[in-house]
Amino acid sequence: MVQVLIIDDDPAIQLLLKRTLKSEGYDLTVASDGEAGLIQAQELSPALVICDWIMPRMNGLEVCRRIKATPELSTTFFILLTSMGSVDDRVKGLDAGADDFLCKPIEMNELKARVRSGLRLHQLSRDLKQQKQLLEDELAEAAEYVCSILPSPLCDPPVTIDSRFIPSRQLGGDGFDYYWLDKDHLVIYLLDVAGHGLRAALPSLSVMNLLKNQVMAKINYYQPSDVLKGLNETFQMTQRNDKYFTIWYGVYNRIKRTLVYASAGHPPAVLISAKAPFFTQVKRLKTPGLPVGMFPDVEFTDDFCEVEKSSTLYIFSDGIYEINQPDGNIWGLDAFVQLLTSCRDKSESNLDRVLRSVQVVNPKDYFDDDLSLLQINFP
Repeated sequence: MVQVLIIDDDPAIQLLLKRTLKSEGYDLTVASDGEAGLIQAQELSPALVICDWIMPRMNGLEVCRRIKATPELSTTFFILLTSMGSVDDRVKGLDAGADDFLCKPIEMNELKARVRSGLRLHQLSRDLKQQKQLLEDELAEAAEYVCSILPSPLCDPPVTIDSRFIPSRQLGGDGFDYYWLDKDHLVIYLLDVAGHGLRAALPSLSVMNLLKNQVMAKINYYQPSDVLKGLNETFQMTQRNDKYFTIWYGVYNRIKRTLVYASAGHPPAVLISAKAPFFTQVKRLKTPGLPVGMFPDVEFTDDFCEVEKSSTLYIFSDGIYEINQPDGNIWGLDAFVQLLTSCRDKSESNLDRVLRSVQVVNPKDYFDDDLSLLQINFP
């Protein structure tokens, strides 16, 4: 039975409303002042509230504000009962959150019609809320699955790797992995699919699975540019698929201490080396190349560098530095690279320290985009 709450200090109005609505089959509860009505609303979670404007112990506007500010009562339909019919008064009521108005003296057929209309809107709001919750639950499960397939930290010498992944409020398209192609060659990559939601996450999972299992034919997985070429041929945008992605892909040779890499529209990796006790060298590792899937026949190129002892490589997605500031500017890549340099610690992983510093410059309690960060330590 549908629960309707009547809040009015006039016994005659209470009786009139009860008789009229009881004949319609509603479950009715009555309160004689605003404070008592608010308590009843919080206890019963009624589908609809009919509340007088002028009452002792909290007027109707304040009751409305408090009910609408309660998440559990967000779908409750609120009808404000008033003898004040001016436009200014209605504006005040709407600003307080009222969904509809009934003017005194009450016309019974109008009352019944407005209650029926309000209950239809209440049911629609409940249905939408339930569907929204189901969607959020499914996205949360998908985000949890994405986190579960990301690699664990690599703790075995000669290379150690630590990582952090912080999803945004929406499921995104970040993905990364690292594994040994053989005993001497280590693959490290990070990709970021454009957009959010399942349409971004699914291509990311597909790419990770494709690279892990090395199923692209005639691809040299030791040559980053060849890998990016194969991905570009496999994941071309079409009329039904408008997703492209950026990626940084590198192969480290532990015997020669060289790193071969290629990138496709991705932020540069940052290699930090201690050249002398008081001198730190910072290299940004990036090659020309459009994002994967944007255009066919794109040329990707390799570059390489030697990796000094006691060096650290950072690979990340742009969500970690494209942070909107209160002044309207973007925090930016240069500021983030400076942060990495200042936070670097040879003796331990410092990703938590880096992320704490990033959160300080983020004015929100969440990130607008997925945030991924890899730290590779070369002893």
